[in-house]
Amino acid sequence: MLKRKVLALSCFLLALPLVIVLEFLLASRLIGLSKNGQLSAGRKILTPIVEEDKGRSMIAAASPLVAILEQGEPSSGTSATLKSKIIAGDARPILIKNYLDSYHSPLAPFGDVIYETSQRYGLDYRLLVAIAQQESNLCKKIPEGSYNCWGWGIHSRGTLMFSSFPEAIEEVARGLKENYIDMGYVTPEQIMKKYTPLSNGSWAAGVNQFMEEIES
Repeated sequence: MLKRKVLALSCFLLALPLVIVLEFLLASRLIGLSKNGQLSAGRKILTPIVEEDKGRSMIAAASPLVAILEQGEPSSGTSATLKSKIIAGDARPILIKNYLDSYHSPLAPFGDVIYETSQRYGLDYRLLVAIAQQESNLCKKIPEGSYNCWGWGIHSRGTLMFSSFPEAIEEVARGLKENYIDMGYVTPEQIMKKYTPLSNGSWAAGVNQFMEEIES
């Protein structure tokens, strides 16, 4: 009986290393299969991206990453909208210059100054140009050497003179802001009541027309 136990123990000790090796190999195999499964899953996510032309809904369903991108598309659309607004905003100085150029106005080189000054004082970017068109045919009919294209301060006692077009643009814009806009005279019709109170309405009609022409 003792011999049998000793023999059995000897067999067990001899077989133990083999069992350990087999268990190690089996564990390694299982780990390898697991890794391969993860890579395969990764391929399932990436494959629909390559096959994007088969349908956006399929891509979004198969790939969480693409689904996030899909959810981000409204932001892209918003960015596009903002971009279009920025482009439109940047075009305003060009609209001013094109309008002044079309009439061969002496103000044409100062389109950017008109736009920037209008922005600084919160004026409609077309207002200064439209009033200049109404008052002096865009500076073609002004008192000599006055640079006063807006009929600003011109009355029976004399004519307000400026030293340059930029100075005139600054002073008229500031005056419109402080003496008109800030006091509730905003539209051409309202401005007309104070700017040229004797007008029968033609002044405001002309300014409105010229403002529309600048954007046409």
